[in-house]
Amino acid sequence: MEITGTGPAKPPDALRKAAVELEATFLNEMLKAARLGESPEGFGGGIGEEQFTSFLRTEHARVLAEHGGIGLAESIYHAMKERLHD
Repeated sequence: MEITGTGPAKPPDALRKAAVELEATFLNEMLKAARLGESPEGFGGGIGEEQFTSFLRTEHARVLAEHGGIGLAESIYHAMKERLHD
């Protein structure tokens, strides 16, 4: 499921943006638990590597969420949208 349409680019509304950010945060934690980007023991290391690994993981999660991710953002978006109309 795609978050943004295939037509001309339209600015996303606040609900959709919040839903995508929430999914990106969730995916970031999932990737962290999967140890994505961590170097094997005995290679490199240090505080700099740890910091840049977290930046890379955050960017991966953001891109995944913006391109549909696991569909969580879309579900959250529709649930929040329904609540607005209640």
